[in-house]
Amino acid sequence: MFLGEYKYTIDDKKRLAIPPKFRQILAKKLVITKGLDNCLFLYPLKEWQKLAEKLSKLPISQSDARGFVRIMLAGAMEVGIDKLGRILIPDYLKKYAYLQRKVVIAGLYNRVEVWDEKKWKLYQEKTEKEAGDMAERLKELGV
Repeated sequence: MFLGEYKYTIDDKKRLAIPPKFRQILAKKLVITKGLDNCLFLYPLKEWQKLAEKLSKLPISQSDARGFVRIMLAGAMEVGIDKLGRILIPDYLKKYAYLQRKVVIAGLYNRVEVWDEKKWKLYQEKTEKEAGDMAERLKELGV
């Protein structure tokens, strides 16, 4: 399970160190893809396969389903973790997430999110102000 928030730096060769706590769960290979809200999602292969299976069953006749599947699957890439615990972030994903040098790596149960540090701070400020309203709306979902 992924939990916590960590600040890291992308080096000059576009490599990002993964927090040691997360490396064991992610193993040697993982999938990185476009996430929501302009962040990146990292999945262990097993979790990615579960998600990809669900996505593959969405109706291709529905525009929203096609679009979401394209973003998630076509935007994905399998990457390896090197001996120092780093991954290489492809340019197209760096651009999508507006990643600069400083990033935040956030653990979210079955996935990891990578955010530009400034964007993460803005997102947090906004959502923390709305947390009470969000909780009310989620009550309908049994949360």
